[in-house]
Amino acid sequence: MDAVHGSMLLVYALIAIAALILLITRYKVYPFLVLIIVSLLLGLAVGMPMSQIVKSFETGNGNTLGHIAIVVGLGTMLGKMMAESGGAERVATTLIDWFGEKHIHWAMVCVAVIVGLPVFFEVGFVLLIPIAFNVAKRTGKSLLLIGLPMVAGLSVVHGLIPPHPAAMLAVQAYHADIGKTILYGLIVGIPTAIVAGPLFALLIHRYIKLPEHNALAAQFTDSSSQDGAKSNAKSDAKDDGKPAAKRTLPSFGVTLFTILLPVILMLIGSWADLVSAPKTLPNDLLKFVGNSDVALLISVLVSFWTFGAKRGFNREQIQKFCGDCLAPIAGITLIVGAGGGFGRVLMDSGISKEIVEVATNAHLSPLLFGWFVAALIRLATGSATVAMTTACGIVAPIASAAGAQVSPELLVLATGCGSLIFSHVNDGGFWLVKEYFGMTVGQTFKTWSLCETIISVMGLGLTFALAAVL
Repeated sequence: MDAVHGSMLLVYALIAIAALILLITRYKVYPFLVLIIVSLLLGLAVGMPMSQIVKSFETGNGNTLGHIAIVVGLGTMLGKMMAESGGAERVATTLIDWFGEKHIHWAMVCVAVIVGLPVFFEVGFVLLIPIAFNVAKRTGKSLLLIGLPMVAGLSVVHGLIPPHPAAMLAVQAYHADIGKTILYGLIVGIPTAIVAGPLFALLIHRYIKLPEHNALAAQFTDSSSQDGAKSNAKSDAKDDGKPAAKRTLPSFGVTLFTILLPVILMLIGSWADLVSAPKTLPNDLLKFVGNSDVALLISVLVSFWTFGAKRGFNREQIQKFCGDCLAPIAGITLIVGAGGGFGRVLMDSGISKEIVEVATNAHLSPLLFGWFVAALIRLATGSATVAMTTACGIVAPIASAAGAQVSPELLVLATGCGSLIFSHVNDGGFWLVKEYFGMTVGQTFKTWSLCETIISVMGLGLTFALAAVL
């Protein structure tokens, strides 16, 4: 079969995405299976060599899972330890005390912006979702009202503010000043996060009804170990002759330290070159410890002490928590990987390249061009990081030709905003949000995808406004 070229590639891509949505929403086929089937059929339809189609899907799946599986696994263990020890409950009650139940959605966006700074979206998500579940349970509010501000905060720092890895890559590509980029990123990012997070959540949660039972929420809020902790307390009480005390929660300081430890380690890693000379042992050690996988592993081990042993749990109980929490995330991990496989087929079939050519031929201003290229790559590949890094390579030469007409710092922001537009079925983040929130595909489009689009468009508007002032 002859390979498909030109604009017909875009037509096939649109048909594939439409088929994907229809099979999942209308015919209730399991998303993991649908993503595999549609990816293979798309490869056949556009004339990819048959020997390459499966290999392409496996490569995309493996590349995505190589990072995501470790992050989600370790992050879930850390979340489970936090939940079982009462740490998530402690953070939830403290936030409610500080902000009040009426304003808890503002607390969530603040926490997300702080935690999300040095970490990939998925890392921040798995760190914070137990807190969101606990806050929603304690306040009796919709998980959307609590969770949307959280994902909005994480998404804004992902695309706009160094030292986030994606934004740092853009700073280097455009030779931007990191201090100015952080300042401009905060000026653009904070109002954008407020509108796309708390304000949008206040509006949309009235129209989207989530299922009453969420199996994932249950494992982070219903501490089965409380019975064990209570029995431990009773046996301790018998020993010292005092009545059984109510389970004590870990302090807010200890809980916050344990949650933020991976964030602190990743920040240290990202600034390693400022602390020590590159390619020296101290520099290599800092970067090693600052790797997201290693940072999370260290934090999980620390949590075995702060959330485990210090709370009276023994080794067998801690092992049981780790084993129990992994079963519910197996399906999510497979779906996220399959989304990566679908994205890779879009790339290897030439569809992503065709999208870039459409953007290049549009002859737009550098800021709009940076946003447009990143947006199209995001739509094609599903990855904000891939969109940002690829767009920088395309836009940087054109921007340098434009000379002093455009601020490189604002170009970082415009490209970052483009990389966040309309997350859909080929994005791992889409499936993470869908599964953890217990939503249908349609509900995820109306909430998460729309939230991302608000961030992208409003961020671009504020970047243009900033360009007019500077």
